[in-house]
Amino acid sequence: MKKVVIHTDGSCLGNPGPGGWAAVLCLEDAGPRRELSGGYARTTNNRMEILAVVEALAALKEPCAVELFTDSQYVRNSVEKR
Repeated sequence: MKKVVIHTDGSCLGNPGPGGWAAVLCLEDAGPRRELSGGYARTTNNRMEILAVVEALAALKEPCAVELFTDSQYVRNSVEKR
């Protein structure tokens, strides 16, 4: 099974306000990397943080072992505390 490392971030100016998200996906063995990003004119910081993760996982084309890095306590708690 392929191992993928994902780094995500999201932010907005104001809450709500204009915001964006980004994700970088890398094969663990330093293979090709893929960069994803997007944004909305009126959104929240938490929405952008979680959307970065959702879009990154949606971009996977086959089952993979995933190592996810985020600076968001909201995302971390969503995963660890369900």
